[in-house]
Amino acid sequence: MREASSYHREKSSSITGFNRESRCKSVCSRCPELYRITGDIDTMRTMGKEHEYRADLFGGGGDAIDTASPLADRLRPQDFTDFVGQDDIVAPDRPLRRAIEGDTLSSVILWGPPGTGKTSLAGIIARHTKAQFIPFPAVTSGLPGLRAVVKAAEQRRRMYQQRTILFVDEIHRFNKAQQDAFLPHVERGTIILVGATTENPSFEVIAPLLSRSMVVVLKPISDDAMDKILERALTDTECGLGNMNVRVTPGARRRLIGYGNGDARGTLNALEFVATQTQADPDGQVRLDEQALDAALLKKALRYDRAGEEHYNLISAYIKSLRDSDPDGALYWLARMLEGGEDPKFIARRMVIFASEDIGNADPLALVIATAVAEAVQFVGLPEAQINLAHGTTYLASRPKDNASYVGLREALEDARAFGNLEVPLHLRNAVTSLMRDLGYGKGYKYVHDDISAKTEQSHLPERLRGKRYYRPKAL
Repeated sequence: MREASSYHREKSSSITGFNRESRCKSVCSRCPELYRITGDIDTMRTMGKEHEYRADLFGGGGDAIDTASPLADRLRPQDFTDFVGQDDIVAPDRPLRRAIEGDTLSSVILWGPPGTGKTSLAGIIARHTKAQFIPFPAVTSGLPGLRAVVKAAEQRRRMYQQRTILFVDEIHRFNKAQQDAFLPHVERGTIILVGATTENPSFEVIAPLLSRSMVVVLKPISDDAMDKILERALTDTECGLGNMNVRVTPGARRRLIGYGNGDARGTLNALEFVATQTQADPDGQVRLDEQALDAALLKKALRYDRAGEEHYNLISAYIKSLRDSDPDGALYWLARMLEGGEDPKFIARRMVIFASEDIGNADPLALVIATAVAEAVQFVGLPEAQINLAHGTTYLASRPKDNASYVGLREALEDARAFGNLEVPLHLRNAVTSLMRDLGYGKGYKYVHDDISAKTEQSHLPERLRGKRYYRPKAL
């Protein structure tokens, strides 16, 4: 215990804030208990750091509002009453909410774009549960920390019958081997895993961990929900901007919501930045109009990850629009990719593929146009190459479609794999030596320029596939 007490003094001296000693007691109140349980000062140190992170993440340093923290942090929902925009998962009749309020939560992965409430929902879980709730940030934690958490969780479960909920923020940052380390402890119930990720769990979370967890999808905040969040920010005198006398015009409000693009944190940060940078009128009112927003915020970067799921979502929407002969939809998704910073050469390559795969011989010129667009993109470069891409996009979307060549190739490939090395019929072989001629190579071959019947009567497939038809063009 002497060592544990010295650790509190050490922690107290290293924490910045208005009351270091009281905050140390708040974030490390369980450290002596952990030391008694484990007898391991390293475990206690690790757990103390996680409790400090919990205080920073969810608010654990007292009841006073830290006015220096960002607006989005001050307005973080404390309960379901203020948690707006995710009614599909936290409405009163939803299973997730019942599990949280009933303290019966099992392992769960929270998946959604930035600013949709993943961390806030984890904070609500922390406030409702009687389990020990331990934040475990992926960016700063590793396997030694996990072993310490598990060791304490096992002792806590055995001695106090208390569960442990482990909140792993940005779980996708753990590699596959690190994620494997969670498996036995989730399987045995030593820890209840609450993971948060902005990446598709299908790609970023290992399958065994997914099979032991419920995946909860948080959607981008709707415009109506975002409007409610802005209203609270503008009127709340304790946590928001209610004391600043901020007035936002309807047009500016719509612009703010559009700027946020479904990200509540981004919207609130933008509001706070513009409000604090705008000079008040003589009557003390801070008036925010569209001009003030445009001057302060310039341009919002669209959410786009050239190596992530949104990359595949947008190109899929673009190709499907082309295939369905919808030039308007195709132009929109093209614009989204370009605004998001997609490589124009990638788009051009997909256009060339599309011309053969989906248009084919319905309009052979489509491949010529697509190839010309790809060359133009290389030659011209951005931003003018966007015009070439739009030209090619509208042409491909407007042409008749026939994927007979593509479908025929796939069927032929299936047969090639299924039947192996079927022999080439002798009459199709080239007799380049006298021995080959003696063996029957080329015997009976009809030269179509001399015998027109060769086109229809002569077989060009192996005997086992005789009569098989791969190419079935559509009647246009």
